[in-house]
Amino acid sequence: MSSDCIFCRIIEGSLPSSKVYEDELAVAFMDIMPVNPGHVLVVPKKHVRELSELDEDTGAHLFRVAMRIEKALRASGLQCEGTNLLQNNGREAWQEVMHVHLHVIPRFRGDKVKVHFGQQQARREELGLWAGQIKARLQP
Repeated sequence: MSSDCIFCRIIEGSLPSSKVYEDELAVAFMDIMPVNPGHVLVVPKKHVRELSELDEDTGAHLFRVAMRIEKALRASGLQCEGTNLLQNNGREAWQEVMHVHLHVIPRFRGDKVKVHFGQQQARREELGLWAGQIKARLQP
């Protein structure tokens, strides 16, 4: 654990949180800056800065926990007609706390949340080139 990491401090109990889930690998708690009511963060207990440093088994576990929370969120009575699962890596990708975390964000019609990435359609040749570059680096 990292003493300067807010999530590590929540995990060790030196900062308060509103937990919704905890097991030996992960903890999930309410985001103190929620996009909408019911916004939950799913966090590995081990301090890992970015997804590329996380072992695949723990990553899969985090996603399973997020799926269970998403299902509970829909049944909770909180306003939730859909959800976003969001995971950011690196400051350039909007990661604010440098400890891997997965957002489970409830969404509903009229919630005024808008996300725009500025996408532009790529040419087929570019897509093929990029796919080849990624395939060449895939680990078994």
